[in-house]
Amino acid sequence: MRQEIFTLSQKELQRVSVISACIKGDMACARAAGLLALSVRQVKRLKKRMREDGEAALAHANRGRPSHRRLSDAVREKIVQLARSTYVGFNDHHLCEKLVEREGFSLSRETLRRLLRQQGLGSPRKRRAPAHRQRRMRSARLGELVQLDGSFHLWYETRGPRGCLMNLVDDATGRTLARLGNEETIWAAADVLRRWIEAYGVPLALYTDWKNVYVRAPTAEEQVTGVVPLTQFGRMCASLRIRIIAASSPQAKGRVERNHGTHQDRLVKKLRRLGIADATAANAFLETTYLPEHNARFARAPASEEDFHRRTPSRSSLDRALQLEETRVLSNDWVIRYDTRYFQVARQSHHAPARSTVLVREAATGAIEIRYRGRLMRWNEIPAPLPKSTAAAATRPAAAPAGRRLYRPNVDHPWRRGYVERPVGELARP
Repeated sequence: MRQEIFTLSQKELQRVSVISACIKGDMACARAAGLLALSVRQVKRLKKRMREDGEAALAHANRGRPSHRRLSDAVREKIVQLARSTYVGFNDHHLCEKLVEREGFSLSRETLRRLLRQQGLGSPRKRRAPAHRQRRMRSARLGELVQLDGSFHLWYETRGPRGCLMNLVDDATGRTLARLGNEETIWAAADVLRRWIEAYGVPLALYTDWKNVYVRAPTAEEQVTGVVPLTQFGRMCASLRIRIIAASSPQAKGRVERNHGTHQDRLVKKLRRLGIADATAANAFLETTYLPEHNARFARAPASEEDFHRRTPSRSSLDRALQLEETRVLSNDWVIRYDTRYFQVARQSHHAPARSTVLVREAATGAIEIRYRGRLMRWNEIPAPLPKSTAAAATRPAAAPAGRRLYRPNVDHPWRRGYVERPVGELARP
């Protein structure tokens, strides 16, 4: 009897004490019914049952029996098979979603977790206890701060090379926009920023890391003059009045870093199921399917309904802002060199330009624009000059034709005698 009492739950032990008091006459049935949230008739039934069979009679009648809501053995085997084949590598939360959405099963995440652990299937992601840091509160308004970072990963697993996911996450809402490419370059950052601006508007600030794509250290001259150092991407953002804030640690921009982890878990599995192995197909899937589903599930409402995005510029203004700009010196023959290429600029006068400077702009499409003193110049690309060694070889006299003997003076020829040995008559002019 003592062993059966110890197997009772806390709720059942409470019933035992109250019903015992009723049996002894220390408590009325109406009072016991109020304490146990039961009817008086049910309390009388429990009193009768306890008198006949003791305290064990108050245990639940289904104790030790399988539940009627338990998954059948066929369903359990099917779920385990899918977890080991089609959905291998999915975490519990993601796997539960797919089993409900695509396979038509009805189960909770906790039920799935217990089933997988019984079969020895652990979660693929091991979480570490994070270090204690002061929490930074979210921005209150949409567009107030957008976090930007690139994530290098085997997005196509063994089907393709390693790629880089350029990821933009709004700090207030968690809204995400991403593009897959090869490297974290200026053009990759400009492309994903352009798509964000076209979709939502111009944000106030970007939160990035200290990669030289976004920010750079000032030179000695800039330190003396107080000029703010700008990268090409920084100049693009400055022309759009977007402030760049460089994070001091990955934890500072934890929102986009955690977003990387979600994509590395979910996006990789979905690309595998669709057999996608290139950036073109992956970006089409991101734009049409993955990102809308991701934002619908993970984005949240901002603390303030005010939108801090500025109006989207015209297409021509956006094209002009998102260009590379370099200053080059114009040579005396009106030729400039840019990125190992040579351009012949149309002459403006008969006078030499006296080493004036021109502004060279390059668009994402590779189109080149040259401006001299604010005016758009016409130009033609010319071949690069030959290296000095090649040019010297070209001007060197050609070798004598085969079969022709070269003239060689005799041993007693004046050319073969020294200057001092020559007679005086030979040195004098005729």
